[in-house]
Amino acid sequence: MEGIGTQPRFVVRDAIGKRLADEQLPANAHGHLSHEGALAILLGWIEGHAAGLSIVAAGHRVIKALVKIKPDLPQVACFDTAFHRTQSPLARAFALPRDLSEAGVKRYGFHGLSYEYIAYVLPDFVGAASDGRVVVAHLGNGASMCAMRGRKSVATTMGFTALEGLPMGTRCGAIDPGVILYLMSERGMDVAQVTDLLYHKSGLLGVSGLSSDMRELLESHSPHAAEAVDLFVYRIGRELGSLVAALGGLDVLVFTAGIGEHAPAIRQRVCEDAGWLGVRLNEAANLGGGPRISHDGSAVSVWVIPTDEELMIAQHTAACVRPAPFSSRVERLTSC
Repeated sequence: MEGIGTQPRFVVRDAIGKRLADEQLPANAHGHLSHEGALAILLGWIEGHAAGLSIVAAGHRVIKALVKIKPDLPQVACFDTAFHRTQSPLARAFALPRDLSEAGVKRYGFHGLSYEYIAYVLPDFVGAASDGRVVVAHLGNGASMCAMRGRKSVATTMGFTALEGLPMGTRCGAIDPGVILYLMSERGMDVAQVTDLLYHKSGLLGVSGLSSDMRELLESHSPHAAEAVDLFVYRIGRELGSLVAALGGLDVLVFTAGIGEHAPAIRQRVCEDAGWLGVRLNEAANLGGGPRISHDGSAVSVWVIPTDEELMIAQHTAACVRPAPFSSRVERLTSC
């Protein structure tokens, strides 16, 4: 399911990637398809095409809608923050009064399932270098970057929420908190209006005034679209420098997620800006999608590795439901 809240689309692929279904879905009167409605369509398709198989559990990032539809189905919540628990207390701290920090106001980081998958498969691509100094750029409608050492998170660009760090499709990324105070005190905006602005009207959409979709921006002749792309690339370069400082150097750079996997123009610009790190891009390999897109003589090896967050969720879910017989839903979840 993609485009929930905008232009909903339902795509099904089999184990070898063949498309079994590809449908543009109707939205409600307000132009939206709810999560509950999307899940009902998805579950209905599975039940109608399962050839005798049954759903034994569901893994997700916490969706209450599924409980309404399948209240007896075992469910496993897989948090995008878990991968970053290996960061030091210093890396996760804000310079706020201690009582706030102790109450849980700190950097949590997100896209952890994506980074966990890359860490899982990285040895297959780079061998022993996978345990070295690695930065992974998860570039999509939501975008962040993560510094890893020993395939564990050392630092990441997102913080207490998924607003911080890189500008995204509709999210602002890093912003001076004073801007928020200004919007509320001088522009008269309330919390709901500021939230809507920062989450849904900023980022690539806000700067371009055109679209949150990188594909449309790269094809556009609008100077505002070009500025949105320029800002996105510039912020990646700034954050890369910060993460390299946290690692004390860089051995491997990985691009993943929608933009990272499918936008060679963005990868090229990021790599050119990272020339100071010794990155040397192989333009032909980059246009071909890799997986390795750096020259053999590059001081940093650069890769394109498709992520698979769903596989990580499936593995975590299977690990929770396999050890014990299916007794009661509560016992199953607490045993995880």
